[in-house]
Amino acid sequence: MRIAAETLELFTSDLFVAAGADRADAVQTAEHLVLANLKGHDSHGVVMAPSYVGNIKRGFLDPKAHIEVVKDAGGVILIDGCTGFGQVVGKEATMVGIKRAQENGIACVGLRNAHHLGRIGSYGEMCAEANMVSVHFVNVVGHEPLVAPYNGAERRLQTNPFCAVAPRNNEPPIVLDMATSFIAFGKVKVAYNAGKTIRDGALVDHDGLPTNDPNVMFSQPGGAVQPFGLYKGYGLALMCELFGGALVGEWTMQPEHERNGTVINNMLMMILNPEVFGGSERFQHEISAVVDYLHDTQPARGADRVRIPGEPERETLAERAVEGIPLDDRTWAELLDAAKAAGMADSMIAKYSS
Repeated sequence: MRIAAETLELFTSDLFVAAGADRADAVQTAEHLVLANLKGHDSHGVVMAPSYVGNIKRGFLDPKAHIEVVKDAGGVILIDGCTGFGQVVGKEATMVGIKRAQENGIACVGLRNAHHLGRIGSYGEMCAEANMVSVHFVNVVGHEPLVAPYNGAERRLQTNPFCAVAPRNNEPPIVLDMATSFIAFGKVKVAYNAGKTIRDGALVDHDGLPTNDPNVMFSQPGGAVQPFGLYKGYGLALMCELFGGALVGEWTMQPEHERNGTVINNMLMMILNPEVFGGSERFQHEISAVVDYLHDTQPARGADRVRIPGEPERETLAERAVEGIPLDDRTWAELLDAAKAAGMADSMIAKYSS
């Protein structure tokens, strides 16, 4: 099925209100999730909403929480997300960082104890709108590990995201936003729900042997997601674990910490004003020249053209804004079940499901 973005946003925000969120926070979270769907990142879209409702019900997500500043050293700020909606506290922390970077030229923000932050690129795009460069290291804690270290057959890490964003004058920013695993676990869940296989190199079974079957992540003995780029992705995942977790959140995947089935993100975010370095004008000139140089590359056989990070998402957004967002039957059924669990009125559920 395909569903219009506006309808999906309204349904998802009503879902979160029924679960106990204030309308403004519910709308902000729903818009973030649906935008991820629009940009083709279904793994970070509304497929996450049922787990959010479940965590609200279990007391792992406070739908009314907002940030608290723990330490303020001017250009360095430590913020607690108080297990609030990541999409809400993540935006609040980013706004604090942008303001400090505007004042000081640079800001380093640590955000700890945020519920699932969603698509990290959204926070980088906020910085780019303010003409700032940003770099984000994120770790994931609160549930069992999913990713095997390089040369390992057992799960030890999470899909720890890394993001870097550069603004462009009168053009959309360059957005590198990626899991350090070969594939985001949400994409495995999307494939599992849709009854599809996973591409080569993404998964191993419990013996460490390659597999294309997403069921290995939902059965026992379980398999594991692989890091991208062999030891390179593994090394970057480890740095996200140490910088986002140990440095900022003081909470990593090592087994001293409880794994109760929730999903918490800790993020180290560095925001820089290009003006205090080589100057914005020179920076933008070099960005434009490099992008033009890359776009001018002769495409490889079978490819239409060379793209820069962020362009595939914008192309998908343009298509889905017109055609609607594709949802498989299993994901839609899980959303309707979550609506019931949240306490949404049967008449309202029927309005959306008809």
